Amino acid sequence: MFNEITTWVAMVELPAFAALFRMVLRNKKEADAELEQAKAAQEQQILDLKDALADFKLHVARNYVSVNYLKDVESRLTNHLLRIEKKLDEVGKNR
Repeated sequence: MFNEITTWVAMVELPAFAALFRMVLRNKKEADAELEQAKAAQEQQILDLKDALADFKLHVARNYVSVNYLKDVESRLTNHLLRIEKKLDEVGKNR
């Protein structure tokens, strides 16, 4: 009986396990290669999206912001800064 088991293991199970092990290794290598390809493609897509976003921001800045609006914002900021400067001067004089 022991002879039959060793023969079965040697003739059937060992080659089957070797084939399964080889398949697992091949699948792992293929999965790793596909993962690297997907990662590279994703990184390229991210770079493309960043470029597209920068281009869109530039387009919006050039076409949708009017000069009058920018002048208005600039004058309001200047007025606020002048008021802050005046308050700081008053605080400095009181000390």
